[in-house]
Amino acid sequence: MQNKNPSSIIELDFKPRGTVHPSPSDWRDQVIYFLIVDRFDNGKKAPPYNGKPGKGTLNPKKGNGVQGGTLKGIKRRLAYLKKLGITTIWLSPVFKNRIDKGGSLHGYAIQHFLAIDPHFGTKKDLQDLIKAAHKLGMYVVLDIVINHTADNWAYSHDDSPCYSKDARHPFGFWRAKHPPEKYDEDDAVWPAELQDPDCYSRHGSIANWFDDEQALHGDFFNLKDLDLSNQNTLETLIAVYKYWIVEADIDGYRVDTVKHVDNHPAVTFFNRIKEFAETIGKKNFLLFGEIVDDDAMIATYVGQQKTGSERLHALDASLDFPLYFILEEVIKGFVSPARLRERYDKVRQMYPQSDGSDCLVTFLDNHDQMVRPYRRFLHRVPNKQQVVLGIGYLLTAPGIPAIYYGTEQGFDGGAEDGPCQHNQIRECMFGGKWGAFGTHGMHFFNSKHPLYKEIAKIIHVRQSEPALRYGRCYFREISENGEFFTYPELGYGMLAYSRIIDNQELVVVLNLKDTTYTNHISVDKEITPPGTALQNLFNKKQKLLVREQGERAVITLTLPPHTLGIFKSMH
Repeated sequence: MQNKNPSSIIELDFKPRGTVHPSPSDWRDQVIYFLIVDRFDNGKKAPPYNGKPGKGTLNPKKGNGVQGGTLKGIKRRLAYLKKLGITTIWLSPVFKNRIDKGGSLHGYAIQHFLAIDPHFGTKKDLQDLIKAAHKLGMYVVLDIVINHTADNWAYSHDDSPCYSKDARHPFGFWRAKHPPEKYDEDDAVWPAELQDPDCYSRHGSIANWFDDEQALHGDFFNLKDLDLSNQNTLETLIAVYKYWIVEADIDGYRVDTVKHVDNHPAVTFFNRIKEFAETIGKKNFLLFGEIVDDDAMIATYVGQQKTGSERLHALDASLDFPLYFILEEVIKGFVSPARLRERYDKVRQMYPQSDGSDCLVTFLDNHDQMVRPYRRFLHRVPNKQQVVLGIGYLLTAPGIPAIYYGTEQGFDGGAEDGPCQHNQIRECMFGGKWGAFGTHGMHFFNSKHPLYKEIAKIIHVRQSEPALRYGRCYFREISENGEFFTYPELGYGMLAYSRIIDNQELVVVLNLKDTTYTNHISVDKEITPPGTALQNLFNKKQKLLVREQGERAVITLTLPPHTLGIFKSMH
């Protein structure tokens, strides 16, 4: 049976299809917006959200299935994202998933690596979306998987054996409707090179997630682990993802489940993709990964890595999970801000040539929280303004900031009457049967929403101030009485830090309290000396004068509850 899409890597053409869209010179200039394709927009008309929660509780089963978001739907919302200040769109995987269970809402169960999932649209839809984004000065990053495929085949007797370190389990059979000589695009796995059973580890499902051996070579639940130490597997995946760079003119890849892939073949893959992108004119193609671990583990996959006798270019950056695990609690006042200072001390140790700002993608919420209870930042938070502090921190602290879709509309993960499930942090922006706040059939693309407007203001300030993107970061000592200064601990109301570039200091202050609060903050006496007038870039009516306090240069300011100020010299 003739397939509509390429069925083998020998069919692939790696020449650019036209003028290649160049990479940004520095990814720190970007603000990333992550969306789940199935949950963002279906391209259909729907009434706007009326501000009222839905009636009753939505059926959780409806949240597990495909809702209908499409690539065309994303394209029609580019103006909404552009107005927010987004410069890079990160798409959940768009490649064809298995259809026997109604499709995969998240896209990480790939069955055909050379085809777009028909639930989302066509290859042309992806190309059109990327062309439209490029025309608006935006970039597009695709989420990709190299660790596993979908449950495209079964072990003997269709069982689900637990992990076995010492031996491979026998291969059983491909999940298919047709005999091998007539496989079509819904059968087995594509490209055909991956139909070799030796492309898979075949050690069974991970039973102990804290066992590094199992984490590397076991199946991710029923998703079949790829053996990248097999050169055929590695070369096939390299060819697949080289193809999509030229076929769609994409600007970067976010790589899923990186720590579950052996370091040597992973680094080889990253290096080959980076070098290929350079040869076609994408000199700064972005590669960042999901590494749910500490900084020590992250550092083994990021930057220049020694592999055998070579030094290869691995990932450019990693999602900053170590920050994610503490930032929400700091912003909400549950743990001491000292945790942030400790975090950046660790970053400086792990990346002595960098402050981490160019190799960490920071985030407040995400779609996959297996390592902590499922929830969004705003889950059961009475004052939605707190999320402005969280996003404001991402936009003004070191790192490449990534915003999870719906945050700008106050999405809270639902489940007010019980624990969240994974589908409740994957609400539909367009309504569907699984809209936010227990609704269905209502869209949430409201550019007048207070959170949208405030986040847009902070992004505008970030894009106007190089210090917020590239500057060195220093946490500041504060004082309630103007005499005794110390770094804030648990219970202190303000968190302050400076971003310094050349001879300019920007002071960022967050009031973590739910009441109006006044504090005294120490600033750099050489760069911002006494007598300097400062203006709050987020509220230009607020002006301060730096005064001398003993050997310090100090500002005194008052901020309303759960707000931030960004202060810059007026000279």
